[in-house]
This record gives sequence, C-alpha cells and structure tokens, in this order.
Amino acid sequence: MPNVVIVDAVRTPIGKRNGGLSTMHPGETLGLVQRALVDRTGIDPGDVGQVVGGCVSQAGEQAFNLTRTAWLAAGLPLSVPATTVDAQCGSSQQATNLATSLIGSGVVDAAIACGVEAMSRVPIGASGSKKLGLGVPIPPAYFDRYEMTSQFEGAERIADTWGITRDDTDAFGLASQQRAIRAWEEDRFAGQYIAVEAPDVDEDGRPTGSTHTVARDEGLRETTLEKLSTLEPVGRENGVHTAGNASQISDGAAAVLLMSDNKADSLGLRARARVVDTCLVGTDPELMLTGPIDATERLLSRTGLTIDDIDVFEINEAFASVVLAWAKETGADLTRTNPNGGAIALGHPLGATGAFLMTKALYELERVDGRYALISMCCGGGLGTGTIIERI
Repeated sequence: MPNVVIVDAVRTPIGKRNGGLSTMHPGETLGLVQRALVDRTGIDPGDVGQVVGGCVSQAGEQAFNLTRTAWLAAGLPLSVPATTVDAQCGSSQQATNLATSLIGSGVVDAAIACGVEAMSRVPIGASGSKKLGLGVPIPPAYFDRYEMTSQFEGAERIADTWGITRDDTDAFGLASQQRAIRAWEEDRFAGQYIAVEAPDVDEDGRPTGSTHTVARDEGLRETTLEKLSTLEPVGRENGVHTAGNASQISDGAAAVLLMSDNKADSLGLRARARVVDTCLVGTDPELMLTGPIDATERLLSRTGLTIDDIDVFEINEAFASVVLAWAKETGADLTRTNPNGGAIALGHPLGATGAFLMTKALYELERVDGRYALISMCCGGGLGTGTIIERI
C-alpha cells in the first residue's frame, strides 16, 4: 500500500454572512481553489485521478454534483471525474479521507479533496426545507428509536454532561478571537489562502461589472469577556452558548492535493506531509456533537500514538462545549488546539471547513516545526471525522 502524501493545500479567506464572498456562485468559489492547486504546483490537471468534494446543503446552486460542475467551470479537463459527498459538517474532511483511501488502495495515484459552502446564498437546511414540498429528511421510524434534537440542544447537553459553564464557553470564545487576530497580525496564514476577486452586485443581485477583493477572513471581532457576557443564549433560555462562543454562518472553499509518494516523486513535487490514518465514527445522535472524542480515541488506538505525541490539534469549534468536552475527555492540551483561532472567530462554511482545517493544520505544523497534527470534526446526526498527518 503506497504512502499517501499531501503536496499542497489552499483555501479562500472565509467570508462572513452576506459579506465579501456572498456575491460568488459556490461553483465559482470552489473552482478557484481547485484551479489554484493546479497553478501553484504546476501539475497537469489530467493527472488527477478523481476529485472528491464536500458540501452540506446540496440544493439550488449547490446541487447537481457541485464538485464536478466547479471543476468544469474552472476550465479543467472534462476527463477527470468528481464526486460530491455529504457527511454534514465533516463533509470535506470525509472527502479528504475518501481521497486518501482511493490513493492508498491503488484506484488512483493522485486526487484532489475539497469543499465549499455558500451559506449566504444557500441557507443551512435548505435541502430539507418543508417549503420545497418534498417531505422531511427524517423517516417516522427514526423517532421510535431516537429523540430528534437540534445541534444547539446537543451542544447544551454536552455542556451539562461535562460540567461546562457559561464562563467557560465565553472564555473559550474570547480566546478563539484573540488567537485569530494574532495569527493575522503575525501573518501566520501566509501561503495558505488566495485572494478572491468577487463581483459587485446591485440591489437586485445583478453584477455591476466591477469587483472587490476578499483577502482576509471576515469573521474576526474585537471583544471582551464583559461584552460576551451580555449576549443572549441561542440554544436554551439559560444555556451556555451564544453567538459569541459558537461558530459563524460563513462562505468559503478549500482544497487539498494528495498523491502517492511515488507519484509525487515521479512529478518532482515535494511531499509536505503524510496521511497517517483516517476514520469516520458514529456517535450518539442525540448528543450529536461528541464525534471528536470517539474519533481521537480511534485514531490513537489504531496508530499507537498518544495524545502527547500530537503537536497541533484542529478541532472544529462548532460550539465551545464541543472542544472543551473533547479536551476534558482526551486530556489534550488546549494551548496546542486551534492555535490560530477556530470557527468561532474565523467562521464555519460547513462543507468547506474540513479541508480548511486540513490546510490550517499543515501550515501550522510547518510553522512550529512539529511532527503530528490531529484534525477532527463533529457532524450533524452523530458522526465524527478524524485524520492524523505527519509532516515530512
């Protein structure tokens, strides 16, 4: 079985709701990062065996195998096939894991994993909206077995179970913002993002012919614990989560170029990291968001690594309690977790976030001269994605 290596990873800046990227069709946004991998590495795009992409709300502009239409719209070879997967919030991390499996099994020797979400244009839950008149996604038999809870309620139940308070979640939200601001001030994201020229539109949403440049993550906010303490809970009347300690509605795309080590050598490309192991685990769909705990335990058990062997953790900040409970359960060092901020500060463009976290982890390993990074996400419906990479 060949070693699977990461040759490059790239992302757009993350746009805030109705912000700089909201005028872009998601197919065009995704095509930008797909094309960027080709341009930055100089590979023949025809050498890509498959493109695997993630997207959560596959309706409207994000329907019809968006990964494929983005590739074609970017002027890339029609002979390269593409698939769009849905593992909820972990979609593009699962796309990365599936691309890894395709290479590791010898089906292809090079693949692009990617993801996109334009939440400003296709709202979360759009594909299952009752307004479509097509019924609801959950069959009646489900309710005989499980209570149907929201992610907000799942996050509050996690806080209850692990004894996480409002003070804890606010402190975590503040730290995420402070870390992201420091990362931009210290240029820690250099090399991992591309500036995007997005169209200007009029009041009716029609392009005006001019453009604006998006070259920075738009979710960063100067705040204090005092300001955060004034925000109203969003999950329960007396809950611990607010808009200041939960992830933001966002737009963006990210992509990762993976190859067998032999393919990278034959093309004269530098392998920057090796994929050590991947997993997708099922967890309690009522708590829903505990997946990173089980995924971390699975990865460490399979690889023989310990939590202290990991130099960088990227655990998606869907809600503060998710990461805090994960750290309590696994014993992970929070100072090495999301060191440049997470989804609370930077945003969470659903289907893009997994590839975005992979990109952040790769660049941070290189910045700190670390060896191992562990990336994990909780996913709606009770799933956890997991990947460990080793810097080469």
